[in-house]
Amino acid sequence: MIRNDLRNIAIIAHVDHGKTTLVDGMLKQSGTFRENQVVNERVMDSNDIERERGITILAKNTSVVYKDVKINIVDTPGHADFGGEVERILKMVDGVILLVDAAEGPMPQTRFVLQHALELGHRVIIVINKIDRPDARIDEVIDECYELLMDLNASDEQLDSPILFCSGRDGTASTDENVPGTDLTPLFDKILEYIPAPEGEPEEPLQLLVSSIDYNEYVGRIAIGKIERGSIKVNQEVTIGDFHETKKPYRGKIVTLYQIAGLERVPAEKATVGDIVCISGIENITIGDTICDTSKFEPLPFVKISEPTVEMTFSVNDSPFAGREGKFVTSRHLRDRLFRELLKDVSLRVSETDSTDSFKVAGRGEMHLSILIENMRREGYEMGVSTPRVLYKEIEGKLCEPIEELVVDVPETSVGAVMEKMGTRKAEMVSMTPMGSRMRVVFHVPARGLFGYRNEFLTDTKGEGIMNSVFYGYEQYKGDIPRRSNGSLVAFETGEAVTYGLYNAQERGALFIGAGTPVYEGMIVGVSPKPGDLVVNVCKKKHLTNTRASGSDDALRLIPPRVLSLEDSLEFIADDELVEVTPKNIRLRKKTLSNIQRAKDRAKL
Repeated sequence: MIRNDLRNIAIIAHVDHGKTTLVDGMLKQSGTFRENQVVNERVMDSNDIERERGITILAKNTSVVYKDVKINIVDTPGHADFGGEVERILKMVDGVILLVDAAEGPMPQTRFVLQHALELGHRVIIVINKIDRPDARIDEVIDECYELLMDLNASDEQLDSPILFCSGRDGTASTDENVPGTDLTPLFDKILEYIPAPEGEPEEPLQLLVSSIDYNEYVGRIAIGKIERGSIKVNQEVTIGDFHETKKPYRGKIVTLYQIAGLERVPAEKATVGDIVCISGIENITIGDTICDTSKFEPLPFVKISEPTVEMTFSVNDSPFAGREGKFVTSRHLRDRLFRELLKDVSLRVSETDSTDSFKVAGRGEMHLSILIENMRREGYEMGVSTPRVLYKEIEGKLCEPIEELVVDVPETSVGAVMEKMGTRKAEMVSMTPMGSRMRVVFHVPARGLFGYRNEFLTDTKGEGIMNSVFYGYEQYKGDIPRRSNGSLVAFETGEAVTYGLYNAQERGALFIGAGTPVYEGMIVGVSPKPGDLVVNVCKKKHLTNTRASGSDDALRLIPPRVLSLEDSLEFIADDELVEVTPKNIRLRKKTLSNIQRAKDRAKL
C-alpha cells in the first residue's frame, strides 16, 4: 500500500542557514494558524535558550496540510554537538530538504548529515536560501552542492536532485533564480512531486522504530517514531526490544497515542503505516528500540549513537557563597537532575566518581554540555564545573584522541594569524580556497586544541571570521598542546570590591568584575597578561588622612570590566580552576581557595 495522503521530510542545514525561519513560512502559508493569530518568529524554537541564541537544539516535529496531503516536517539542529539528534531523525523520514545559504554554501555540518541521508537512500531537494543577500553567489553555491553530492558518492538519481531558490524570511520560493517567487507554493509542489510517499503493509503485524524520546514529568518517557509496518491502536499489547539484543524483549501496553497536527500533539485512537506517532505508557523505552506486535517480534537495525568526546566534572558548590542564590544545592539534587537528563539525551553519559559530591558528565562537545549547565542554572541549581577534558581511546594498542574538522572563513589579511595559532595547536591544513576577498581554510585539529580558541580567533580576525567544526574521527595522540599562557588575578580576601582596590588591580591586567561585586578569597577577578597567578586586593579602601592635596582626590577612572558568558568562562579556566554556576551569577574560582595553601602547594612542586 502506498499512502499518497502523506509525506515525511526532514530539513537539514548548517546552523544559521535559516531552517527554522523556512518552517515558519511553511506553517503560515499552509493555513496552520488563523489569519489573526499572533505567532512568534521562529515558532519551532520553543525553549528559551533556543530563542535567545537563535539556534535549534532539539529536533522537533510539526506538520502542514497542502492539497489534502499531510506533510510531516522535522526541524533538525544545525550545530555539530547536536548531530546525534539528526542521525536518528533521518530514520523517520523518506526524503530531505537540504538548505544551503546562498553566500556561505555547504558547510561541514551539512556534509556530515547529508552523508547519512544519502546512505539511507533518501531523495534530496536542494534549497538555496537567503537569495536576497547582497553577497549571494548563487551559481558557485550550486556547483559546490553538486561537488558535495559527488564527493559523497550520491546515486545518479540523487545527483539529479531538483534545486529551488528561496527567501525563508520573505516566505518565497521559485524554480528560477532570476524570477523571484511570490510564495512557497513551488516548494510544496516539489515535495509532493519528488519525495516518495510512505509504503508498507497495513494488515501485517505492527513494527515501529523509536527514533526520538521526549520526557514529561506526568507521563514519563514519550517515544516518537514512524510506523514501518502494520497499525497501532490505544490499549494494544506490544513487545519491546532492540536489534542488538542488549536487553531482553519485554511486554508493554500503548496507554496514549498522539499524532502531530501543526504544532500540537493530537490524541488519536489508531495510526497506520507511514504515520509519525508519539506513544506514552511504556517504561524504560529508549531510542533504537522497536515496538512490535506480540505475535511477531522483529526488531529493526538502528544508527549507532555517536560516542561522547568531551567530559567535565560537575560538583556540589562549596564556595563561601554557596546556597545563597539556588534552590537545589545538595549532591542528591545534582545527581537526580543529571540522571533525569539521561532519559531524554542519549548522547550524554553520567558516571559517579570516588567522591559523593561530584559526577563525571560526558557529551558531544563544549556546546552540548554548556547548554545542559545553562538549563540547570535556570531551573535553580548551583554547582561547580571543571574545565572540559577530551576522552582518549586506545585503538590497536595506540593512544588516540578525537579530531575535529575545522572550517574557517576569514579575510585574506587574517590567514597568517590563524595559521600560526593552528600550528601551535597541532592542526593539519587540508585545503585552502579563495572566496572573493576571503579565504576558506579547512584544518584537522585535535578537539582539545579548540578549547579556549574562539575568543582568540575573533580577536585575530577582528570579529570578521566564521569558524565551524564537526567531529572527524580518532587519530593517534598528537603530543602536548599548551592550554593558556596567561595567569589569573585572584582575590586576596572576602568582602566587597571597591573602586580604589579595583583601580590599583587594573594595572595588573583586565578585570572581570566592577565595583560593588561581592568577592571571596580565591575567587578569580581578572586575567594577568603574564604567566602565573597574581593575588590582588580588590577590597582595599583608601586610608583617610586629615590633609588634603589638590588633584589626589579626583575621581578614579575604572576601565569597564570584561563580562564573561558561560562558554567564555569554560574556555578560560585552567586545570586548577572551576566555574561556580548559580541561577544569578557565573563566578570563576580556584579549586583551592586559600591563597596560603596554594602557595605551599606550589612550593612543593
